[in-house]
Amino acid sequence: AARGAGGAGPERGSRGGAAMDLFGDLRRMNKRQLYYQVLNFAMIVSSALMIWKGLIVVTGSESPIVVVLSGSMEPAFHRGDLLFLTNFHDDPIRAGEIVVFKVEGRDIPIVHRVIKVHEKGNGNIKFLTKGDNNEVDDRGLYKEGQNWLEKKDVVGRARGFLPYVGMVTIIMNDYPKFKYALLAVMGAYVLLKRES
Repeated sequence: AARGAGGAGPERGSRGGAAMDLFGDLRRMNKRQLYYQVLNFAMIVSSALMIWKGLIVVTGSESPIVVVLSGSMEPAFHRGDLLFLTNFHDDPIRAGEIVVFKVEGRDIPIVHRVIKVHEKGNGNIKFLTKGDNNEVDDRGLYKEGQNWLEKKDVVGRARGFLPYVGMVTIIMNDYPKFKYALLAVMGAYVLLKRES
């Protein structure tokens, strides 16, 4: 009965008032409702993980979706573009193809174009990459003493993209507080959402 128009005093607009409302809502839920909401949240998380693992199996790539983090591939791809990858080992790597590769000593995969391919008679392939917007090839990015990439270095090959959809990921990486606030809001929403 205290949640009408008269309850909107100055303390309601403060951060402390919002936190008290959240804890008040949690206290009013009975245990069964709380367990149901926690289970609902766990189902959402496990469903997302199952979809991700399914994409890994279908695409053959350990990372089937990646976000472009730099402008080195402009104008083909811009910062924040979401790339869809496949990595079928039977597909040959050809010059002009855009690959995502990971090299020793670097945690973040790199999205660049293959500019040269050396194919040996025994089927071994070595290739060189370069960002479309870069002046020089990627030999400076490879591990020390490495002049060429091999198929084992490839995480995936770009098959499609959605422009700028990955900007949310970039913002969350650049501003960690925003990421934690967004996760807290989403978690609170799932826990407090009641069936209508």
